[in-house]
Amino acid sequence: MEQYWTPDKLIFETLEFCLENYPPTNIYIRDCGGYRENGKYDWAGKTKVRKKLENRTLYFKKDDSGLHMLVDSDEVFHFPLKDYHKGFSIAYERIDSEGRLIMLSGGIDPYDPNKPKPRQSTLRIILDAHLMEIDFEGRIELKFHSWWDKPYFKYWTVEKPKDLDK
Repeated sequence: MEQYWTPDKLIFETLEFCLENYPPTNIYIRDCGGYRENGKYDWAGKTKVRKKLENRTLYFKKDDSGLHMLVDSDEVFHFPLKDYHKGFSIAYERIDSEGRLIMLSGGIDPYDPNKPKPRQSTLRIILDAHLMEIDFEGRIELKFHSWWDKPYFKYWTVEKPKDLDK
């Protein structure tokens, strides 16, 4: 999956915009691994939240205590927001004509006409040593924002869907 980075200063705006304009299909949250109560190191991390969101509403609330992720009216996870350094990455899942997942490096044009349209987009971030991924059907539309490291890496912002019927 290729990934496109959003500016770290736009974390909450990006999350709000995506949830308002694109219907989410899944949310997944896990810790990033580490030492457990038994003293053993777990590199894979433990799943904290895994929910399908069909016919459900995902939203968030941010206050002085941190970021609260809610499904319908139930809080499913709370991030205290004591440790986070990067913005979201938006990953596209593309499938070729033979049904294989296309693996592309970052930095390519998300609108390359020679590549199939993304089947799924994933909004991904690490907050407080936890990975959160929110899946959306189809493409989350992107717009160039600025250079992170010219000429190699770009920052992108999210745009409204161009055509929901396609």
